[in-house]
Amino acid sequence: MSTHARRERLLLADLLESAGPEAETLCGGWRTRDLAAHLVVRERRADAAGGIVLKPLAARLERVQAEFRDKPYEELIQLIRTGPPKFSPFSLKQVDEAANVVEFFVHAEDVRRAQPDWTPREIDPVFADALWRRLETVARLSGRRSPVGLVLRRPNGQTVVAHKGTPVVTVSGEPAELLLFAYGRQRVARVETEGDKDAVARVLEAELGLGDSQA
Repeated sequence: MSTHARRERLLLADLLESAGPEAETLCGGWRTRDLAAHLVVRERRADAAGGIVLKPLAARLERVQAEFRDKPYEELIQLIRTGPPKFSPFSLKQVDEAANVVEFFVHAEDVRRAQPDWTPREIDPVFADALWRRLETVARLSGRRSPVGLVLRRPNGQTVVAHKGTPVVTVSGEPAELLLFAYGRQRVARVETEGDKDAVARVLEAELGLGDSQA
């Protein structure tokens, strides 16, 4: 597996293990056990994981995730840590890098920032650039639900338009924080906002991201 995806996988597994099975997360009412089950099903049960994006399969997904939620928590953590089986598309390095870096990073922060005493993680410049490249790729998709124009700007001046429209709200911050903002974690993202007060308030309340509780 790729360097970034492998590292983020292990960090997420460690956070889930440390938090325990009943800790709160930022994922729409999910506890850590629910999040762990989601991650395992996503990689290991392609027959059900389609329900994440396809409503006709949602009921099957819920049934399968319920089955995995009932497994010992330690087993779920181990399945996350060891990675997907060989027959899974996620076992391919290119797929792992494309699909899992953001997934694991955002969900790790879902665990970390749901705790009352959380502190921000230090992000190295190489990983910050990697997160920015991914944000550039998916910004319009993750920002499609913004009720106003939305521009994301990192400290070096690079910007990406997440949603075209007026009035415009500009959100400034490090790539990791902008990524969390664009994926619906606006309230915990350490960013600065510029724009009409009402427009900013609307963006903060909007359901940004790719939908449901996934990253």
